[in-house]
Amino acid sequence: MTPFSESNPAPTRTRFHASGLAKNVRRHAACLLASGLVAAAVSAAPSIYPTGTTFYDPARAYNSFVLFTGGDNVARLIDMNGNPVHEWKDAASHSTLIDPAVNGGKLGHVFVTLETAEGQGTSLVPGQINRRIAKTIGELDWDSNTVWRFGEKAPGGAAQQHHDWARLPNGNTVVLANRVHPIKGFKQPQVLDDVIYEVNPAGEVVWRWVASEHLQAFGFTPAELKLVRNAPIADYLHVNNLKVVGPNRWFAAGDKRFAPGNLLFDSRNANFIAIIDRKSGKIVWRLGPHYADATLEGQLPRQVPRPVDQISAQHDAHIIPEDLPGAGNLLVFDNQGVAGYPPAAVPRTGGSRVLEIDPVKNEIVWQYSGESSGEPAWSFRSTHISAARRLPNGNTFIDEGQSGRLFQVTPGGDIVWEYVNPYAKVGKDPVTGKATINRQLYRGQPVPYAWVPAGTPHSEKAVTPPDPAQFRISAAP
Repeated sequence: MTPFSESNPAPTRTRFHASGLAKNVRRHAACLLASGLVAAAVSAAPSIYPTGTTFYDPARAYNSFVLFTGGDNVARLIDMNGNPVHEWKDAASHSTLIDPAVNGGKLGHVFVTLETAEGQGTSLVPGQINRRIAKTIGELDWDSNTVWRFGEKAPGGAAQQHHDWARLPNGNTVVLANRVHPIKGFKQPQVLDDVIYEVNPAGEVVWRWVASEHLQAFGFTPAELKLVRNAPIADYLHVNNLKVVGPNRWFAAGDKRFAPGNLLFDSRNANFIAIIDRKSGKIVWRLGPHYADATLEGQLPRQVPRPVDQISAQHDAHIIPEDLPGAGNLLVFDNQGVAGYPPAAVPRTGGSRVLEIDPVKNEIVWQYSGESSGEPAWSFRSTHISAARRLPNGNTFIDEGQSGRLFQVTPGGDIVWEYVNPYAKVGKDPVTGKATINRQLYRGQPVPYAWVPAGTPHSEKAVTPPDPAQFRISAAP
């Protein structure tokens, strides 16, 4: 069970590229048979499709490992051919690599959830049948030894971490967490507030920031703030992302808003991204919640550069690190899901986007959508979760989380690597009792070869799928 309140729908669509298609179909069918889920194989979404690496052009892709946590709660490191090369078991819903540059040079360390516990359920977050919280989080080394943990010394004795965490250069760790408490003037008697803790190596909180104490700094008009206070759910902001700003050209040029130690976060439910000054706790930069109305006949424009037209239900906002193409710009997965106070006008048949934004001019300078790859906008769509990262060769790594699809695109939109999550979450619908299977991936991450201990094997063999229009599965004899 995820320790945060993302929705959990079945995947809506998965591309029908195929490599070793018959093998993948047999493997998929075998898993279903073993799980008693044959009925689920002919249900809502396309039921038979290949998983693992489905397309790969080693000459044009940025070759690396990839880290993600599957539906079985195992954090896996795979190579570009989809071969698992390492794993950390019992990682809960997601895992995050720790950069050796801020971790004493230690290779192969990850953040994971170590222990979950029952939390407050439907009375706190309407629509949730139950809710598990992250009681203890920690850092695991390459051999799965716990070398740091946080939870016992957290307020209330539980970390209540959700979505994100990051190691700081000073050795401390920033943790995005929840705090359940009443806030005067809110409709909900108990609010699921977002807080940030800075935690030292001993697991002690040494700094904290509480979102509700800064409501006036988020850019809401009085009418919008009234909508926020009367939100129908307790999770009124749903902050889903926390990143350290890191060294950047804006700060080097004298813009103190982008100080490397400042923290960047985004609110999915309120459609804004902001930077916190760590010294004062004040909001010093913000994108949203108001944007230019640039919709055109139900679709968002594609020309760049242009002012930011909108973002809605976004994820994984961060400043592109130095030494990467686009360094200093903001990269964000713009889900185009329903969100906002009031809700943003999202295209009825549109898809998601990845946006690269100049954070000083607030202009979109590059974007990826389904149309970038020659398909309809709705062919690339994930209205919740998901992520995007810039790669050293200029490509962009994308996690289309809703369908469990990871892929790489060139600056021109060509797909040069694609992978479909084979490690589904298998369960049972609590209402109907029917078996369920869900391939969604909260966050996939590209991992440089140098991040792992020397000698870790990897494969870089080209994968060329057959023409889907010509492929047919033969009937049983």
